[in-house]
Amino acid sequence: QQSGRKYNLFLKRRLRIDKRHQSKDSIFFRDGVRRIDFVLSYVDDLNKEWEKKLERRKEFESNLQKAGLELETEDKKESEDGKIFFVKIHAPWEVLITYAEVLNIKVPIKENDIPSMVENPLDCVLFPLRLPKKVMHPEPDYFTAPFSKDKQELYLINDESTFFSPSMRNRIVNYILTRCPYGTEEGKKKFGIKRLLNNGTYTAAYPLHDCQYWKKASDPNCDSERYTLYMEWARFLRFYKEQPLVLIRKYYGEKIGIYFAWLGFYTEMLFLAAVVGLICFLYGLFTMDENMSSKEICDPAIGGEIIMCPLCDQDCEYWRLNTTCESSQYSHLFDNVATLFFAIFMGIWVTLFLEFWKRRQARLKYEWDLVDFEEEQQQLQLRPEYEAKCTQKRRNPITQEMEPYLPITSQAVRFCISGATVLFWVSLIIASMIAVIVYRLAVYAAFASLMENTQTLQPISGLLTPQLATSVTASCLNFVIIMILNFFYEKIAIWITDMEIPRTHMEYENRLTMKMFLFQFVNYYSSCFYVAFFKGKFVGYPGAYTYMFNRWRNEECDPAGCLIELTTQLTIVMAGKQIWGNIQEAIVPWICNWWGRRKARNNPENLYSRWEQDHDLQTFGALGLFYEYLEMVIQFGFITLFVASFPLAPLLALMNNILEIRVDSWKLTTQYRRPVAAKAHSIGVWQEILNGMAILSVVTNAFIVAFTSDMIPRLVYYYAYSENEDSPMSGYINNSLSVFQISDFPERNEPKENPENFVICRYRDYRYPPDHERKYLHTMQFWHILAAKLAFIIIMEHVVFIVKFFVAWMIPDVPADVKAKIKREKYLTQKILHEYELEKLKERLCQGDILATEKEFIATEGRMELSRAM
Repeated sequence: QQSGRKYNLFLKRRLRIDKRHQSKDSIFFRDGVRRIDFVLSYVDDLNKEWEKKLERRKEFESNLQKAGLELETEDKKESEDGKIFFVKIHAPWEVLITYAEVLNIKVPIKENDIPSMVENPLDCVLFPLRLPKKVMHPEPDYFTAPFSKDKQELYLINDESTFFSPSMRNRIVNYILTRCPYGTEEGKKKFGIKRLLNNGTYTAAYPLHDCQYWKKASDPNCDSERYTLYMEWARFLRFYKEQPLVLIRKYYGEKIGIYFAWLGFYTEMLFLAAVVGLICFLYGLFTMDENMSSKEICDPAIGGEIIMCPLCDQDCEYWRLNTTCESSQYSHLFDNVATLFFAIFMGIWVTLFLEFWKRRQARLKYEWDLVDFEEEQQQLQLRPEYEAKCTQKRRNPITQEMEPYLPITSQAVRFCISGATVLFWVSLIIASMIAVIVYRLAVYAAFASLMENTQTLQPISGLLTPQLATSVTASCLNFVIIMILNFFYEKIAIWITDMEIPRTHMEYENRLTMKMFLFQFVNYYSSCFYVAFFKGKFVGYPGAYTYMFNRWRNEECDPAGCLIELTTQLTIVMAGKQIWGNIQEAIVPWICNWWGRRKARNNPENLYSRWEQDHDLQTFGALGLFYEYLEMVIQFGFITLFVASFPLAPLLALMNNILEIRVDSWKLTTQYRRPVAAKAHSIGVWQEILNGMAILSVVTNAFIVAFTSDMIPRLVYYYAYSENEDSPMSGYINNSLSVFQISDFPERNEPKENPENFVICRYRDYRYPPDHERKYLHTMQFWHILAAKLAFIIIMEHVVFIVKFFVAWMIPDVPADVKAKIKREKYLTQKILHEYELEKLKERLCQGDILATEKEFIATEGRMELSRAM
C-alpha cells in the first residue's frame, strides 16, 4: 500500500509539472527549440561534503555559462525517484562555431562531384546482403574544409540548428566540460568534469540518445538514428547484412566507427580461412581409415602385443598400446599432411588480411574526412589529469608557451614501480601455470587407477584415457585461473597507468594497451605454449626419468603425439573465453539495466524523461573500445599462433564474430548511454601488435609442425628407414618405440605389480636397446629426425616470410583511385577557398584601400596558378 501511495504521488507531481502536455521523452529544452547536447546529474545528499560539493557545482556551472553554454535544471521533485537533479546543457551557435575552429572540425563546402566507384559485377549476387541506400548513405557526400568563423558564407549552412551533427555537438561540449575550472583547492587550480565525477560532485555526465531504440521519436525534428541502427544493425536476425558504417560514424563518431569497420573486415576475411580450415579438417576425417599409424596401434596383432612402460612411478601398471586406439584415430584429424598446407596458408592469409585492411582503412580515411586529421587535435592534447597533477612548468620549445611537466626523477620512480608490478603479475601467471602442470603430474596416477578399477568407466575407457582426462580437467582449471587473474589485473593495470600520469590521451591508451596485452598474452597463451613446446620433450627414459622439483615425473605425450592435447587445450580456452565474453558483454548489462529500471519501466513515456531513461543505462567508459579490441586481438592470436594444431579455429572465430558484431551493436544501441563522439583515423597501436603476432605466428606454427606433430618423424621414416616398398608406412609405430628391459628399473620407478611377468616394455623415443653396446643412448635416426626438424623450420620460415614480404610489397597501402580522389579533392577545395578569397578581395577593392588590396589580389592569383600546376 505504501509503495502504491508513493507511485500515485509521483504521478500527481509529474502531471502537475507537465501542464504544457509536452512529452518528457524529448531531446530539447522546455521551449522545444534548444537541443540538449549534454546532461549532468547529481544527488543532493546532506553529508559532511554537501557544502563543498554545492560550492563546486555553483562555480562549475557558472563557468560553463561564462563559456557560453546554456543550462536548464530539472528539480529532483521531477525525477522518478525524487532524488536526482538533472542539468541539461545546450551549446548555442556562437559556442559551436568557436570550438569547431579550435578543434579543426571539417564541414561541407560543396557536394562531391567525383564519380563513385564502378559497379561491382557481383552486386546482383550480393544484393540479399545489402542494406537500403538511405541507411548506408543517409546524406550526400561533400567536399569539406576546416571550419573558420571568418568564412561562414563559404560553407553549406542551410540550418544553424542542424549544421553540426549531434555527435559533433556533444564532442564540442565534452571538450568544454573537461577543461572548465571549478575553483582552487589546497592551493591548486581544479578543473574538469572527470574530477567532479570522481569526487561525487556529479554522478553522471552523458550526451542523449535521440529516441527510444524500439520506436521512432514523435518529434519530426528528430532523425531517430538510434531506431534505424537498432532495426537495421543491432538485431541478430540481421547478422547476414552489411554494416551501416556511415550511420555508425555519424551517430557514435569515427573512433567507434573504425572499430566496427575493422571487426567487420576481420570477420569477412575469416570466411576464407574458415573454409580452407574446414576442408583440411574434412581431409583428415575422410582419410582417417587410411592412416597406417592408427591402423597398427588398433591392430590386436601389433598394438595389442606391444607392452608400454608405466606412465607414472609405482602406482601405474604396464599397458597395451591398442588401448589408445581411439585417441590415435582422432589425432589424425589434426595431424596430417593438410596441417602443413594450412600452416603455410595461414601465414600468407594473415599478411593478406593486414595489407587489405590498410587499403580499407585508407578508403575510410578519405570517405570520413580523416586524411589530414592530425592526432594533436584530439589524442595529443594534454590530459586534464596531467595538467592538474603536474605543478611544475617549463616552456614548450615549439609553441613557446609555459606548460606543465613531470620531472624525470618522478617519472623514473613511477616507471620502476609500474615495471615491478607488471613483472610481479606476469610471475604470478607463470607460477599459476606451474601449479597447473604440477596438478597434471599429481592427478595422472589417480585418473589411471580410477579408470582401471571403476567398472562404470570401462565402456568409455577407450575414448577417455587418463591422458585425455588429465588434459581436459587441467584445461578447465587453467581457464578458471585465467579468468580470476584477468579480473584482478585489469584493475591493477588501470591503477598503475594512472599512477604514471601519461601526458596525452594517446600515451595513456598506448601504455595501458601494452600492459594489458603483455599480461593477457602470457595469461592466455602460456598453457598452450607449454603443451606445444615443452610437454613430452624433457621426459628422459625409463630408469632415468626427469622430475619437476625432484618429485613429480614429467609428462609424456600420447604415442600418437601431443597435438591432440594442444587441440583440446586450445578449444577449451578459446571457446570458453568467447562464451564467457558474450555473457559478460550482453547478459550482465541487460540484468543491471532491468534491475535499475524495474520501477520505472511501466511509466508512460510522457512521465519518464529521455534524460532519466539514459541515466538508467550502463556507462560505456573511455576504455570500452579498448576491451573490445583486446578481446579480438587475443582471439586473433589463437587462430594464428596455434592454428596448425586446430584447423577449425578460424571457423569457431568466424561464428563468434558474427555473433560479436550483433552483441556489440545491440549493447551499444540498447544497453549503454550514448558515448561521447571521438575521432580516430586508424586502430592505433593494435595495428603494430597484429603485425608482431603475424610474424610470431610463422615461427610458432613451424615449431608446432616440426616438434609437436608427428609429420617430420613419419617423413624421415618414409624416405630413409622404410623397408616395405608396397606399404612404406607399415612398421612405423614399432620403429618409433624403443625397448627397455624391466629389470633395469630402479626401485623408485618400478611398478608395484607385474602380474604377467613382462620382461621388456616399450617407450616413445629413438634409443638403442638394452643389448646394444650404446645401451639407451640416442640412435642415429634420432639425430636425422632432429636435423630434419630444424631444416624444416628454417625452410618453412624463409618460404613463408619471402611470400609474406612479396605480397606486402605487391599490395599498395592506399588504392590508386583513393590517391586520385584525395588529390582531386585537395585541388577543388583549394580552388573553392581561393575563389572565395578573390571574391572578398574584389569587395574590398570596391570599398577602398586599393594599393594593399591589389598586392593581396596578385598574391592570391599566384597561389591559384601554383595550385593548378600542382
